[in-house]
Amino acid sequence: MTASREIRLKSRPHGMPAPENFELATVELPPPAPGEVQVKNLFMSVDPYMRGRMTDRPSYVPPFELGKAMQGGAIGEIVASNAPGFAPGDVVSSMLGWREGFTAAPEAAMLQKIDSHGLPPQAFLGVAGMPGLTAYVGLLKIGLMKEGETVFVSAASGAVGQVVCQIAKIKGGVVIGSAGGAEKCAYLKTIGVDHAIDYRATEDLTAALAEVAPKGIDVYFNNVGGDHLAAALNAARPFARFALCGAISMYNDAAPPPGPSNLTLAVGKQLRLEGFIVSSHFDMMADFVRDAAGWIEAGKLTWRETVDEGIENAPRAFIKLFTGENFGKMLVKLG
Repeated sequence: MTASREIRLKSRPHGMPAPENFELATVELPPPAPGEVQVKNLFMSVDPYMRGRMTDRPSYVPPFELGKAMQGGAIGEIVASNAPGFAPGDVVSSMLGWREGFTAAPEAAMLQKIDSHGLPPQAFLGVAGMPGLTAYVGLLKIGLMKEGETVFVSAASGAVGQVVCQIAKIKGGVVIGSAGGAEKCAYLKTIGVDHAIDYRATEDLTAALAEVAPKGIDVYFNNVGGDHLAAALNAARPFARFALCGAISMYNDAAPPPGPSNLTLAVGKQLRLEGFIVSSHFDMMADFVRDAAGWIEAGKLTWRETVDEGIENAPRAFIKLFTGENFGKMLVKLG
């Protein structure tokens, strides 16, 4: 390939992102120089954390630059190589998504060859990739979940949440999952979730959680924040652990939302609330991939994904993360 289309950030969104915040551009790809490869992307990921990179403020990753192609996880195939250890036909992961292809040095693209373990390549953007590792780390290392404990998961049908729920069941837990809509709650039951709460049909989330967890919860995996976090604080048993992964309910707020009014419960209940970023735990990737491959082979770990096609549709796929239109992992097929 010699040309590649890419999505650039045209303007910084205020509130909910809109299609006009993005632009489609075409670039010519040079042949790989010594030490470089050329990759044709097959799938790219859109993830909630990318919303933070669209705002110009300090964070754990720098903001996207206006007028330049955005970045994110992608799975591609090497079509030309001038770098040792990489050959045409190799399937690789990179952080150069939001484009159909690229020419770069492997280290600049964070290129990793994929041992598929019999899985489809896009699984390494979801259940066997960063979202899966996030679930594994958050539940087992941050949440320190133990057999017999009760685990509450918000956004439980999403890319991370669906994996958290299943690992918690594999580890012998009682699992409560929250999702938006009857279809997503029905799906949660098919993957073993003991109690599914439809937050869209629930006027009082705190009461709904108390009803299905009358003795309280031991671990909360936080993907949403807001009223979910408040409900979890209320339901927490003494010494419960909260794995703070994300707060998607707040990502598009124009002003900082108020914190939970019952946060003081964390003191009396002696709770541990710990935020984490998955990139700080890549040392667990080998253990995760080994365990995940075994669970998938045994039929204990499955997943749902939503796939839109074409780089031009990537912005709308990203926006679906905040409207609830996606089901499971949201992907864009490019090749």
